Amino acid sequence: MPIVQTCSICHTQVPDSVDVCPACKADLSTLSEQAAALKKYRSNPRVQSLRVAVAADCCPACRKLEGTYSKEDVPILPAKGCSHENGCRCFYEPILNEIYP
Repeated sequence: MPIVQTCSICHTQVPDSVDVCPACKADLSTLSEQAAALKKYRSNPRVQSLRVAVAADCCPACRKLEGTYSKEDVPILPAKGCSHENGCRCFYEPILNEIYP
């Protein structure tokens, strides 16, 4: 069973298909590390847009998500329909409009 999602509260690792952390009962749709990162990026005024980065050997579902999106239109990770044996390994990369204050 691939373990790719991590709870941002208790750091338990679980498969993509799990919606609630078995250890602390956190809702992983809003409290996984990916969801927490997305929330942080969206609230940061220096982040202009987000890029979804994928692994070189990703599945077709993940390959379709690869690219740059506005903060409002970026797809939610893990990718729905990911068929890779290790689960979704996509992640967000912020594109900044300002590097230094």
